[in-house]
Amino acid sequence: METVTTATITATIEANLALVSTQIDTACTRAGRDAHPRLVAVSKRQTDERISAVLQAGHRVFGENRVQEAQQRWQNRRQTYDDLRLHLIGSLQTNKVAEAVALFDVIEVVDRPKLARALAVEMQKVGRHLECYIQVNTGEEPQKSGVMPDNLDALLAVCQDECGLNITGLMCIPPVEEEPAMHFALLHDMAERHALAEVSMGMSGDFEDAIAFGATSIRVGSAIFGARDSL
Repeated sequence: METVTTATITATIEANLALVSTQIDTACTRAGRDAHPRLVAVSKRQTDERISAVLQAGHRVFGENRVQEAQQRWQNRRQTYDDLRLHLIGSLQTNKVAEAVALFDVIEVVDRPKLARALAVEMQKVGRHLECYIQVNTGEEPQKSGVMPDNLDALLAVCQDECGLNITGLMCIPPVEEEPAMHFALLHDMAERHALAEVSMGMSGDFEDAIAFGATSIRVGSAIFGARDSL
């Protein structure tokens, strides 16, 4: 089997980032948008070499699904890259709240009152008042995290009025078998109705559509890093 060198990995990552940047530019122009969305590089289960290549290319915003994996990956890198911005984009259990609050800058997955209360207590305890998004289960899938759309108003009231969380936006992951556009439109409308500035939606296969519907953050993994065994 041919050995893949660090130089090859770096060159591939840089080319992928450049292509994604061009696609974002084109999608914004097509949508008549001046403001570009934040690009969150989804680094879950990626190798250290690939992550180092993305950092070397100058990118600093990353998304992780699991707290423990993110700790192993980013705690030491924080000392080298003080401009890192880490988003938690995977479901969060209350027993991991302390670790999440210590490590991440944005929690995108608030989806139930119990979690909101646990986050509020921990943030008050350590003096870190993180930006938070509410995850909405726009497809109403029973196996998926996220508050049901009909329950968003009640959860938002708990988060803001009872817990004092800094809720700045909404996040969704559309069902894989459905056209994502209607889910993007729904999330954007809900954020607008509640005067929330941030809308996190769109992944490698559909981020251009998400941009058309007003995404302010897009979560892109394979389009940047490649398939996990392709380099």
